[in-house]
Amino acid sequence: MAARKKTVAKPKPAKRGSRLTVDDVRELALALPATEERPSYGTPGFRVSDTLFARVLDEDSIVIKVDFDHREALLRTQPDIFRVTPHYQDWPMVIVQLTTVGRPLLQSLLKEAWRRCASPKVLKALEAPGAAAKKAAPRKKRV
Repeated sequence: MAARKKTVAKPKPAKRGSRLTVDDVRELALALPATEERPSYGTPGFRVSDTLFARVLDEDSIVIKVDFDHREALLRTQPDIFRVTPHYQDWPMVIVQLTTVGRPLLQSLLKEAWRRCASPKVLKALEAPGAAAKKAAPRKKRV
């Protein structure tokens, strides 16, 4: 009996019905500590330590901060999800198609972009003992 070859499956694009939306991006971005949403060029932008790490371009795409090497790898391996326009060519940003990206990948990219932009003070606060407990505790409303 011949041995079967293992094949490595490429990540599948999101199913049409499970397409991510701007609201999904907002939910994922604002779940990151010390993140705030502010308009950027007329669309929602997400910042940490007053530094933009992601912003909505339109209903079908967002732009996320990445380093140039990572961007090249993303463009080469998943061109159906990632692209760069001439405007972003010289900036460490990549355009992400919400119509094809999966939620876990988008969440990972947002976390990485957040970490690249967070100030040392914000990062240090996360590493402090009890930071996880503080983050998990629900905020109390003032009466």
